[in-house]
Amino acid sequence: MNYYIEGIQGAGKSTLVNRLAEKLLQYQVFREGDYNPVELAWCTYMNKEQYDSVLQKYAPIADEIKANTHMEQDKRIVTYTRIITDIPGFHKDLEQYEIYNGRVSREEFEQIILSRYAAWNGEEQIFECSMFQNIIESQILYYEMSDEEIIVFYSRLAEVIKDKSFCIVYLEVEDIAESINVIRKERVDNDGNEMWFPLMMAYIEACPWSKKYNIKGFDGLIAHLEHRKKLELQILKEIFLEQSVILQSKQYDIENIVIEEGKKC
Repeated sequence: MNYYIEGIQGAGKSTLVNRLAEKLLQYQVFREGDYNPVELAWCTYMNKEQYDSVLQKYAPIADEIKANTHMEQDKRIVTYTRIITDIPGFHKDLEQYEIYNGRVSREEFEQIILSRYAAWNGEEQIFECSMFQNIIESQILYYEMSDEEIIVFYSRLAEVIKDKSFCIVYLEVEDIAESINVIRKERVDNDGNEMWFPLMMAYIEACPWSKKYNIKGFDGLIAHLEHRKKLELQILKEIFLEQSVILQSKQYDIENIVIEEGKKC
């Protein structure tokens, strides 16, 4: 069995991933920013020319870049957020080589995701927000896809992985506003200044979808997350009903998730 841990921001995905990893010691865990066989969050997706240009531009840390590089056919995937450097603008520069937030065409975006899922043959793996969050955020906020179009995409994805063993564990948040306020207080620096929330708001307000519908502020963020949660639950019920379990965020029993080989999640 492979586990995909999903849910909106603040649902407790990272906590559940860590708890599962403690129970399933033989499992390989993929967190955001790791090199991941199916997802590319916080990773570049470069061709050789782009990669060589980056190595030349950042020659003082070229060895670190190479150490964090993974080859997939003619692509260079760099886990660039794993590189610690004080070179100004390095991380922002490499961010442009990600596939999310409208950086590639919708057609290329979908092709990359579907082809990587098709190539995936993992066993005993745990994935943190690799199936929904970054993909659906891009589809809604940057490609401005309708719910129907997104459901069609996930129907295609389901067909690609229909013969693979996996369980989507979805953590459902009932009161999204309260959950966001909790993580606002948690994700602060040593002086108590909010770190996550200003970045999240800047991300939401800068996207084409928000500009088109004049989505701003805390209420706009909550409306978006409510919409996303509803859509994700619809996808689970219509497409992945037999491969998913929906749990109340932070109110689950870990023993009911960890199932012996061959049993349904």
